[in-house]
Amino acid sequence: MRPFPQLGRKVADPSFVPPADAPVVPPGLAAASPGERRTSDPVLYDFRRPIQLSREHSRMLQLALDGFSRQATTVLTSSLRTVCGVSLTRIEQSSYSEYVEALDATTYLTIFSAEPLLSKCVLEIPLTAVMTAVDHMLGGPGRTDQPERPLTEIETGVARGLIERLLRELRYSLAAIVNFEPVITGAEYSPQFAQAAGASDVMVAMHLELKLNERTFPFSLCMPFSGLLPHLVRAAAPAPVSDRERAQRARSAAELRGQFQRVPVDVAVRLRPTTLSPTDLAALQPGDAIRLNHPSSAPLEVVVDGINFAHATAGTSGFRLAALIVGTPKETS
Repeated sequence: MRPFPQLGRKVADPSFVPPADAPVVPPGLAAASPGERRTSDPVLYDFRRPIQLSREHSRMLQLALDGFSRQATTVLTSSLRTVCGVSLTRIEQSSYSEYVEALDATTYLTIFSAEPLLSKCVLEIPLTAVMTAVDHMLGGPGRTDQPERPLTEIETGVARGLIERLLRELRYSLAAIVNFEPVITGAEYSPQFAQAAGASDVMVAMHLELKLNERTFPFSLCMPFSGLLPHLVRAAAPAPVSDRERAQRARSAAELRGQFQRVPVDVAVRLRPTTLSPTDLAALQPGDAIRLNHPSSAPLEVVVDGINFAHATAGTSGFRLAALIVGTPKETS
């Protein structure tokens, strides 16, 4: 009688012969399915252009852009009268030419100045997403089959108003890092003609994701790294202490020291410990004398919480016993 195979395990047929062109899988490794992708792919590192955007600065930008995503979601939902969602996907450092090459051939780029940053910035939204948003704001259903053409004058005015609201939310979200005033200077449909920065200028590309009408559109924000870096360093530095705060800290420290001076502490003056065996200890009777290991010339120990911090000799103060603090022979020498 043959035993049943274990549940969840595949039993190989001993009569099965694999084809000659079948891939060989080493023992202990499972063959990946054709549609299965690797969870992490290697990323090329260019030693000629080291990454200067630290993890701390990336974290600061991430927190600011998370707030912008929430505000942009509210703005788009209220303006388009449909459920929208904006989320941050990644922040990376790249040259301006690499950023432009990664965009679609036709898109909607809003170029704006952001003083005190040194150069212009770019807000890129896919043209289809812009046309869908304009369709919603003009009372349409927001069809998915939007025309691939430049915006008309009326459509440009409608889209500009929406983008200005998004830039105001961006200014509010980045206020903890840099206080700037975005001013739209132009719009381009071809990324190759958007002269916002030099081809080799280092930029900070912030990629986001827009969900509109059950569709997902990637859009991005590009800002100059050289203009952001001083503000990131200043925002990451500890806040300077004013004279008022410094005086308040000194006053609190003095009050704390004064309070500690008035705290009662239990102090014990004792002889050096003497060791007895359990037999001698059990045999003690009233009137017995114990030989101490404390020499008559040795000072007493002043102990607080088990720590010996001074030495003393026995004496009197009026009608009370007292201890006079003295130095040890090592301290005297």
